[in-house]
Amino acid sequence: MEAVRLEGLRKRFGSVKALDGLSLAVEAGSIFGFLGPNGAGKTTAIRILTGLARADAGRAWLDGIEVGGDGRTARLLGYCPQDPSFYPWMTAEEMLDHVGRIFGLKTSERRRGVGELLELSGLKESAQRRIGGFSGGMKQRLGIAQALVNRPAILLLDEPVSSLDPFGRKELLDLIEGLRGRCTVFMSTHILADVERVCDTVGIIDRGRLIVQAAKKELLETYAAPVFEVEADRGQEDALRAWAESLSRAPWLDSTAFPEARTVRVLVNDPETAKRELLASAVRAGLVLARFEMIRPTLEDVFLKLVPQGRN
Repeated sequence: MEAVRLEGLRKRFGSVKALDGLSLAVEAGSIFGFLGPNGAGKTTAIRILTGLARADAGRAWLDGIEVGGDGRTARLLGYCPQDPSFYPWMTAEEMLDHVGRIFGLKTSERRRGVGELLELSGLKESAQRRIGGFSGGMKQRLGIAQALVNRPAILLLDEPVSSLDPFGRKELLDLIEGLRGRCTVFMSTHILADVERVCDTVGIIDRGRLIVQAAKKELLETYAAPVFEVEADRGQEDALRAWAESLSRAPWLDSTAFPEARTVRVLVNDPETAKRELLASAVRAGLVLARFEMIRPTLEDVFLKLVPQGRN
């Protein structure tokens, strides 16, 4: 069963084409990573799903109900924007109770639900603290908790971890991963490692169009050829870069990247030829190597292969 379906969504803001015929479908119960660079159209698509914006053309459905002006899909949804805002004088418990009142929940339902959500979000010990004193990570976790007050079938998260430090990101990703099976999670982000960690399926968009959508494992197996990492000895940084540039015309090479000054990652399209040629080429160039390794490809490697480079 499909939880989310988009067909031919188009949206312009003046001369900017935010969505350009976007179509995709998300299976119910999955954690879906809606992946793309900044400005790809992710937030616009989510705002259309929530009813906060209207498409110029195309249609969208949530649990088989078409998104429109009648508000029928509102109760199916939970939504947490990139930077959730709260009344700073309220406590976390008061805020969640307030949202429950907005949804018309009975007192007994609110009490039970608020307690469960404070526990789920790791905010039970901070339930009586004023939100104005919360850290960024705590506010994001509260944002997800308030989005779950009405027990939605579909949870929309717009860039939920983009502004958090590593500790806050880990806490929030643990929370999102814990929602598997509880509802369908539709999470937009441009942070590839986060998608690789928690998502079942991935849709990559760029310039308002879907480039590819598949299960994470399928994406890695189909689009990510093996990656070689070559680490040079100290003092070999310039020689390493010169050698990497010399490889640019090799037919078996897709691209190179430098995660660190002394390390180059080499993406290839012909692993067998690369195994023979890459190390031999480094030796001929006189490089002194500290490490030569073929590593498991990542979602980042897939992304770099599929999304055109040199974007503004």
